[in-house]
Amino acid sequence: MTGYILRRLIQFIPVFLGTTFVVFFLAWGMPGDPLAGKCGDRECPEAFVAQATEEFKLDRPLIVRYGYYVADLMQGDLGKSFTGRNVSEQLLAAFPATIRLALLAVAIEVLIGVTIGILAALRPGGAFDTANLLLGLVIIAFPGFVIANLAQLIFGVRLGWFPVTVSDAGSYYQLLLPAVVLALAHQVTLSRLTRTAVIDSLHSDYIRTAQTKGLRMSRIVGIHALRNSLIPVVTYVGKDIGGLLAGAVVVEGVFNIRGIGGLIVRSIRSHDGITIVGAVTVIVVAYLIINLLVDIAYAVLDPRIRYD
Repeated sequence: MTGYILRRLIQFIPVFLGTTFVVFFLAWGMPGDPLAGKCGDRECPEAFVAQATEEFKLDRPLIVRYGYYVADLMQGDLGKSFTGRNVSEQLLAAFPATIRLALLAVAIEVLIGVTIGILAALRPGGAFDTANLLLGLVIIAFPGFVIANLAQLIFGVRLGWFPVTVSDAGSYYQLLLPAVVLALAHQVTLSRLTRTAVIDSLHSDYIRTAQTKGLRMSRIVGIHALRNSLIPVVTYVGKDIGGLLAGAVVVEGVFNIRGIGGLIVRSIRSHDGITIVGAVTVIVVAYLIINLLVDIAYAVLDPRIRYD
C-alpha cells in the first residue's frame, strides 16, 4: 500500500503542473493588456504600471512567470491580487462556505440517489424505474446554470420558500436550495449506479439463500444487498466531491455565495488572474487528494483488492 501511495503522489506532479499551467495560461497568456480596467475608466498612472509590472513580472515570458509562480507555491505562497489582498487569506475566508455547501450537497445526493436507486432496483423496468430514467435524462439535459436560475426564480422569487441570495454567514437553511441544485444532476448518476449494483446483488447466490431462509425482503435489501452494493457507490460519491467543488463555481455565482466558486466568479469579472489561478490550484489539489483517499478506502471496503 505504501508503494502505491508513493506512486500516486508522484503521478500527481504532472497532473498538477499540467492543470495549473493551463489555468495560468488562460488567466495570463491571452492577448491584451493584463492591467486593463485596473484603474477604472481612466488610464493607469505610470507609477502603478511600473510597480505592477515589477511585482507580477509582466515583462517576463509566460513560462518564466509560471516558473516563479510554482516556486512560490512550493513555499505556500499563492501570491497577492492586484488589490493587494493575500490570495491565501481570501481562500481561507471563502473555503468554509464551499465546504458547507459541498457537504450538504453530498448528503442530499446520497439520500435521494441511493433511495431512488434501491426503489428502482426492486422492480427494474417498472413504472417507477422508467419514470426515474426519463426524469434523469431531462435533468441532465439542462445546464447547471439554467437549473440554478430556474430554482432561484421559482422557489426564491415567486414562491418565497428560500432566500434568493445567501448572506455572508451562509446558514444551512440558506444553503439548502443551492445544495439541492448542485446535487440534482449528480444524484441521477448515483441513482442509476445504485440501481445497477443492487440488481446485481439481488441475483447473487447469497441473496437466494437468504430468501429460502424466509428473511423479509426489507432485511435482504437493506442489510445484505445494499451492504455489498456500497463499494461502487462510495467510490463514486468520494470522487464526486471534486466534481461538486467544481460545480460550486456556477451555483455560488448564481446565489451570490461567498465561497471559492463565488470568489472565482468575482475574480473573473474583475480580471484578477492571480486569485483565479490560486483558487483553481486549491481545487485541483483537493480533487487529487480526495481521489487518492477514495482509492485507499476502496481497498479497505473490499479486502479482495490489493495495491502492490
